[in-house]
Amino acid sequence: MPGITYDTGALISAERSNPKMWAIHRRALECGIIPTVPAGVLGQGWRGGPQAQLSRMLVGCRIEALDEQRARSAGTASARAGTSDIIDASVVVGAAARSDLVITSDEADIGRIRDVLGVQLRIRTV
Repeated sequence: MPGITYDTGALISAERSNPKMWAIHRRALECGIIPTVPAGVLGQGWRGGPQAQLSRMLVGCRIEALDEQRARSAGTASARAGTSDIIDASVVVGAAARSDLVITSDEADIGRIRDVLGVQLRIRTV
């Protein structure tokens, strides 16, 4: 069953109490979907302090490690797309492997990497 992958914009939206983001998250959990947050995305979105809303959302998520194989795949994807954003590339690589829907605030960058790789990947903007 396809899942959901959150990028940094999704985490920031959750922390800012964006109703659209929280509706997506609630619906996923109600459907038994555990959203994936790549570890690099968490690093980009975490700003220290309590971050109560983000912390609350992360309880229902799976944090995906950036291991050597995924790092190499993301690096290759980043180079092919002509971008230096390894985190966006890791989002696309991981989500494509799982056939996940990507929740993002940056559809253009995620879409460009997807298109260069020629993978099927659904994107939804928050």
